Amino acid sequence: MFNPTRDQARRFFVEAWDKERRGLELTPLERLAAGIVLLHPEYHALLERGEAALSREWTPEAGETNPFLHLSLHLAVEEQLAIDQPPGIGALFASLLLSRGERHAALHEVLECLGETVWQAQRNAAPPDAAAYLDCVRRRL
Repeated sequence: MFNPTRDQARRFFVEAWDKERRGLELTPLERLAAGIVLLHPEYHALLERGEAALSREWTPEAGETNPFLHLSLHLAVEEQLAIDQPPGIGALFASLLLSRGERHAALHEVLECLGETVWQAQRNAAPPDAAAYLDCVRRRL
């Protein structure tokens, strides 16, 4: 999934969750996605709606969090941690984990920073600023 469309990214989570629920074999990436979904029972019913879940819009103006964006940020952070990219994110996460005492809470701290970094990059029509991202995580320690 290097450059999926919005529907492809959403469908990936719907299908991974469906396969998990039915006990079917998962690819490593699907297994990771299903594990992330397991951490978010508030999204289970949505994902179980299948294709109907793909078209819904969530807007910040309405005070809503887009569940697919949230799950995608989780997936991105897990992949960053697996390869320590940007360099240093793994050590910062380990420190956050120690300070928060719970992995999911520490992940959410990093997700906030990644979301901010992506938003700034889009706003400025520039590549994501890895240094600013790491600084954001550092400030959460």
